[in-house]
Amino acid sequence: MPNLPEARPRALIVLSSARTLPLSKPADHPGIPTGFFLVELAAVLAAFEDDHDFIFATPDGNPPQLDINGLALNFHAAGRLGSATARTTIQRAAKHSTPEALRAKNPGLLERRTAELALARRHLGRIPVSQALPRTDSEAASIRDDVVAGFDALPQHHYRSIPELIRRHRDPGDDFSLDGLAFVHMPGGHAPMVDFHDNPWMGELLHTLRESAVPISLICHAPVALTSARHRVDDEGTVTTDERHRFNGARITTVARYGERMMLELQYPKVPGEATRLPYYVDVALDADGYDVSLTLNPSAVKVVWDEEHALLTGNGPQSVDAQTEQLATIVSSGRPDSILRH
Repeated sequence: MPNLPEARPRALIVLSSARTLPLSKPADHPGIPTGFFLVELAAVLAAFEDDHDFIFATPDGNPPQLDINGLALNFHAAGRLGSATARTTIQRAAKHSTPEALRAKNPGLLERRTAELALARRHLGRIPVSQALPRTDSEAASIRDDVVAGFDALPQHHYRSIPELIRRHRDPGDDFSLDGLAFVHMPGGHAPMVDFHDNPWMGELLHTLRESAVPISLICHAPVALTSARHRVDDEGTVTTDERHRFNGARITTVARYGERMMLELQYPKVPGEATRLPYYVDVALDADGYDVSLTLNPSAVKVVWDEEHALLTGNGPQSVDAQTEQLATIVSSGRPDSILRH
């Protein structure tokens, strides 16, 4: 009898499907288009696609939206984000600067973005792309039509919802289980602030993953999912809340509020001519929920935190994606953490 090929390990990718980011200021503002940051997903896809299969999910099962703002060339510099941002800012301000000239001066960043868009098309299928904003990077805005056309030409992929994942995991007659996952990764962008935050089904997913000793990787705004850990959902759909849950006190990092304030004053979320504020800051919300939040003074500095006891790997933004992906690969290759198996 011929030997059957071994099943490849599977990893779960959870993306936000939020399309609009609410603002607390200006008053009565309808919110700005938002989505996930490709760079915070693509590095993980590239590192694991040769030997892992991916399951893609969103909180409600709707396709995620790609944030056009995350395609600015400087965001593809990873650990060199600070210097790349300074360089491209100066280049854009130069006389007779054009998107074509900016791309010509940054071939390495362009090459990475092109490769990451190819990864996204291969794995994500047809997805929407957010509209450009008044302060969207001009070079990123200039490619939006081409990016939209590239995704629109693809077939629609199926995205599982978090309730579907939980129900199938609980069904003894279903061959799907969260137990054997190699890891879960959730990229940021501002979108997770909408549907990862204080979401009972997200809380149930996090606890189920922890009980199955699955490493959980969250980057940038995605750690806001941990504000949902106070909630559990039972088989009847009843939600219970416990502020002293098993994730409480975990060591994490995330995007810092002073970095957010800079974005709100100078970058794409800014509503021109208006004071612009978010409904909350991720690090403040996580600190209030009892997490041990560690930040960097420099918003562009790389920071990655691995809390083995809670099987949590967190990074503070696109600058950390390469370091976080490398550490995730080390965690996966070394097997499930002994400490989480004991709790």
